[in-house]
Amino acid sequence: MKWVQIPFSKFKKFVKMLVNNKTRHPFHLVDPSPWPFFGAMSAFSLTFGTAMYMHSYRGGWILLVLGFFGILFAMYVWWRDIVREATVEGQHTLEVQRGLRIGVILFIVSEIMFFLAFFWAFFDASLKPAPVLGGVWPPNGLDTLNPWGIPLLNTVILLSSGATLTLSHHTLISNRKNFIPFHLLVATIILGVIFTFLQGFEYINAPFSIADGIYGTTFFMATGFHGFHVFIGTTFLIVCAIRMYKRHFTSAHHLGFEAAAWYWHFVDVVWLFLFVSIYWWGS
Repeated sequence: MKWVQIPFSKFKKFVKMLVNNKTRHPFHLVDPSPWPFFGAMSAFSLTFGTAMYMHSYRGGWILLVLGFFGILFAMYVWWRDIVREATVEGQHTLEVQRGLRIGVILFIVSEIMFFLAFFWAFFDASLKPAPVLGGVWPPNGLDTLNPWGIPLLNTVILLSSGATLTLSHHTLISNRKNFIPFHLLVATIILGVIFTFLQGFEYINAPFSIADGIYGTTFFMATGFHGFHVFIGTTFLIVCAIRMYKRHFTSAHHLGFEAAAWYWHFVDVVWLFLFVSIYWWGS
């Protein structure tokens, strides 16, 4: 049996290749992070703190506050690390972006199911009004909001914000000068803030409250959670505006902005259903 003679130079080159071997797959193996555990413990503190506070236990509000701000901190540092992975480290390959897009789509689908429950409750109560409501919808003696006032104005504002956001996205894709998509994105944020203030004004001057039977409950739960989603979406867009100002986005690599745009268009579509069913048909 003869031994295979390998020149030392080739053996050294082979060892060097093994030591300096680069990743041979397109996926991102994340580094160990303390934020999932920290976020879980903060959520645990928030849940128990809220329950203890509602039952007048001593120290419950401390757990509540610590859990709330702990979750906010975990959100900031965790997403900060993800932004660093995408921009500085270049870890978000096309395959990673594909997985993240699927995650965003599944998240939006879960949000659709969330609002479906409120629409189900509304139509269940309105299509067959109970005798205690007088057999009619809206219930007897309840003054409803005029759908052609602030609700119609908010519809125009929200649809306009969707248009400015779409223009911002397309100008970014077409590789225009950076200030064009940035200013369109700022216009979208301003429209979102105006929508939120007008909805708050509408709530203050509403002739009924959430305690006014099934109508008040379904109205304020559906429109209130939508307003909360507008606030979250506006915050999402503000972060994207900051990142766009720092030139984190390119025409081919802007997944964070794309996710924010999808979320905002989802909010627009939900509002159209709210306006047609609850504000117009329901009144």
